[in-house]
Amino acid sequence: MANHYECASLLNGYGIELLWFDSMGAKSSSIAINTSEGLLVIDPGAAAMQPSYPLDDSRKVALRMEAVRRIEEYVARASVVIITHYHYDHHLRVGDPHLRLSPNPYSGKLLIMKDPNTYINASQWGRARELVRDLALMSGAEFEDLLIKPRTSSFGDPVPHLREAHSRDWGTYLRRRKELLRKGRAWFSKLVEGLWGREPWVREAVLPDGTRLVWGDGRSFSFGDVRVKVFPPWFHGVEYDRTGWVTPVLIEVRGTKIMYSSDLMGPTIEDYASRIIAEEPDILILDGPPTYLFPYMLNRINLGRAVENATRIIRECSPELVIYDHHLLRERRWRKRVREVFRAAAEEGVQLLTAAECLGSRPLIDTL
Repeated sequence: MANHYECASLLNGYGIELLWFDSMGAKSSSIAINTSEGLLVIDPGAAAMQPSYPLDDSRKVALRMEAVRRIEEYVARASVVIITHYHYDHHLRVGDPHLRLSPNPYSGKLLIMKDPNTYINASQWGRARELVRDLALMSGAEFEDLLIKPRTSSFGDPVPHLREAHSRDWGTYLRRRKELLRKGRAWFSKLVEGLWGREPWVREAVLPDGTRLVWGDGRSFSFGDVRVKVFPPWFHGVEYDRTGWVTPVLIEVRGTKIMYSSDLMGPTIEDYASRIIAEEPDILILDGPPTYLFPYMLNRINLGRAVENATRIIRECSPELVIYDHHLLRERRWRKRVREVFRAAAEEGVQLLTAAECLGSRPLIDTL
């Protein structure tokens, strides 16, 4: 595969390993970074492909199991794990029957987790508590002892601050957009009033088995020769996206910046593209829009935004390498849907590959 030697060599030079991504046949976006103080794993999770993926169910399950086992091996060796949000393709579930090495692969590690109490939707609120409850029980602690009263009932709405998105010329879509934003504000208010500001919060803690739970949102950490910046919560897709928020991560190794987008779906939001550009990443691990949902759950406007934003990042940043994977690699026409991104990379001399291609294989979806 053209360029895969250069891609693999570049990543290896900074201690970065691609553990599993959608291009390999299971939903995932998991990486590892070797630091001078131990191994760091980001988003150790994997899920089976959706029903529309053109592969039989038994093969989908087998690929998911293969992904989980590979990721679990790295988590077992890691000293630090970062979880950017609580979708199951981004974190291992304690008690998963497919885990082989340990019933609790996180035991004794530093877990830098998305804050489970604020800027989180109802589904992930529950999944975060499921994870912490299991961690507590397996370590001999009582989950109830980790609960505290909400520390605030005041939460700023981030959408009014997305100035670039608001200044875009929406044309005939403007009326529909205003209606969606109105509904989104009502959804946000319900989270503020009925969940974040009222229900018990989970506190940071050190569990009896030595596991340390730390909320990463907006914080920075150092692990020997590697510095990590966890961003404040960004929407998982469009404004007021019902799938919630994620916390992208910037890794700096010996002056080289590696941006891990988590699930921005493009990014779809123009302000997020500008923030990525401002960081001037040398290597970008970027998720794309979920083209398999087009046109029913992903409309043409937001697909266009995601393509335009990725194209702008490439043209204005000119990173040395872009790993373009996750969400995209779930349907056969994905390359056609984002062809402008590939064109921009070619014109700017930017290496743009899927994780599978970087590892020397064709994306599975391209072979089916």
